[in-house]
Amino acid sequence: MGKQYTEAETSRFVTVPKDGKDHEIHYNDCDPGSGGDTVIMLHGSGPGATSWANFNRNITPLADAGYRVVLLDVPGWGQSSPIVCNGSRSHLNAHFVKGFMDAEGLERAHLVGNSMGAQSCTAFTLDNPDRVGKLILMGGGTGGISPFQPMPTEGIKRIMKLYRDPTVENIRALMEIFVFDTSELTEELFELRLNNMMSREEHLSNFVKSFELDPRQYPDYGPQLTKIQADTLIIWGRNDRFVPMDAGLRLLASIPNSQLHVFNNCGHWAQWEHADRFNRMVLDFLTH
Repeated sequence: MGKQYTEAETSRFVTVPKDGKDHEIHYNDCDPGSGGDTVIMLHGSGPGATSWANFNRNITPLADAGYRVVLLDVPGWGQSSPIVCNGSRSHLNAHFVKGFMDAEGLERAHLVGNSMGAQSCTAFTLDNPDRVGKLILMGGGTGGISPFQPMPTEGIKRIMKLYRDPTVENIRALMEIFVFDTSELTEELFELRLNNMMSREEHLSNFVKSFELDPRQYPDYGPQLTKIQADTLIIWGRNDRFVPMDAGLRLLASIPNSQLHVFNNCGHWAQWEHADRFNRMVLDFLTH
């Protein structure tokens, strides 16, 4: 095993303009210095989420293989600037991914997204097809109504409740359905997540306000998915209670150069619950 990266030592900021205003975008830059391809990872929409929290179990194998791994926090999460979104959050996030790549002089990058991050990766790929290497989507990537599950799903309802009422009890209620195996969930973890959320209360209130301005924050890309030509790996948890697995099947049916892997005994965080197998799969997909 190679170098172990820490959140503090890899913390960076870049300024990206939007509508005449500069926004500070926080990211963690795990660069082995080998000059390899860049992999950009994008987090989900949970309160207090960051790409470091989402993907810290997935950095080392990719960096050991020579990839520069960037964990990007979109506006409204982590240490990035607060923002209110009155339209498509997916396209808004894609704008900031492009702004980051422009600022860093990156012509192309591989994209990895979880949940909202997968939606953002899809939006970016549709808008900037020539700037995407390979695409990895987990637990998200297109909106729309599931014919098999009540909508909004149980998980999305609990996320919205936590945004409106950030308490340990509501964090516990969310996390207990977030993963399949709850044995690693502790009261200490719940308290830490609450502290992270409350350190940026403006992010919470802005998220609620955004949904009041436009409840359709994450558009359905179904009719456009056939345009995506990038090699695409779709990963899902069979027990996902946030985004139903049939969304993954719709992605598979519509993206021409795609494949789907489903983990059994897995919730919404395949990259966390099945990290070792996930890492081997992603590394093989990127390198072959």
